[in-house]
Amino acid sequence: MIKRTALFLLLAAIGGFACAQTPQQATEGKQYFAIPNPQPTDQPDKVVVTEVFSFACPACNQFEPYINKLRAELPAGTVLEFIPASWHANEDWPVFQRTYFTAKALGLDNPQSHDAVFKAIWGPNGPLQTYDPATQTPKAAANLPKIEDVAKFYGKFGAKPDQFVATANSFAVNLQMKRADQQIVAWGVDSTPTLVIDGKWRLTPASAKGAQQAVDLALYLVNKELATKKAK
Repeated sequence: MIKRTALFLLLAAIGGFACAQTPQQATEGKQYFAIPNPQPTDQPDKVVVTEVFSFACPACNQFEPYINKLRAELPAGTVLEFIPASWHANEDWPVFQRTYFTAKALGLDNPQSHDAVFKAIWGPNGPLQTYDPATQTPKAAANLPKIEDVAKFYGKFGAKPDQFVATANSFAVNLQMKRADQQIVAWGVDSTPTLVIDGKWRLTPASAKGAQQAVDLALYLVNKELATKKAK
């Protein structure tokens, strides 16, 4: 069963848990989990770190500064990737899953635009807000951002709105969305944000007992996988 993003994850994402445990002391099955029958990634010469996320996920928004920190600290031979989830239609997740793959297809996905989408959703007076600031509940479906609204927003990054919408509704983007949903299930991911290391290990800020701990544990597993690749 897919878990909803909850206050527990929000607290974890902002480092609300104090934990003196080092990554070396982390226990498989508690702080991180082996993915059964892992499949090779599409970049076998690198260690691939994947965040399963949604722009419309409040915990992912809280975790975003730590993703940027992880990005900056990843060693050579590592690549950071993203897979957007589509679980909560009432919170606009499918639209923002489509958004991510469209921006990527058009060469518009980069750290700056990635951060900007989070700010547009969660910042004060953001043009893509999915929550009513007064009630802190999801907006009515009719008032949620549409892909056309997102296309206008990406205009500041060079998008042509008509091209963005056409690409968003293309067969290629629909296929990527379907494959993303399948990959998330195959990895056993049931909450966001989740980090997957080289398709073999998964962890969350909650399982790691904090956002910084999740970064430290991810880096520890990355270096273990790098060492394994070098030893082959």
